[in-house]
Amino acid sequence: MNEELPTGLTLHRTTDEFDPASVPQGLLRSHRIARDVWGVLCVRAGTLRFFWEGATGPEAALELEVGDRVVIPPEVPHRVEPGPDSRFVVEFYR
Repeated sequence: MNEELPTGLTLHRTTDEFDPASVPQGLLRSHRIARDVWGVLCVRAGTLRFFWEGATGPEAALELEVGDRVVIPPEVPHRVEPGPDSRFVVEFYR
């Protein structure tokens, strides 16, 4: 997957900070970001597993820790699995 945002995008909004107790159930199962919107998942504390749904190989599941980020293209299915001490946000760019 592409690790950088395309040029010309601007930050539209940032979610509240999520932890294992507050993460929306929709993020735990396969979902997609809308067309023309890019996401950046930013791990602020702990660990988190990120899954590219339908992908195979070593990059299909990412083990993330504090300071890591994942660029999420529009309409690509994915899900997360927060660790017990995780805190993260998702930034949305247009």
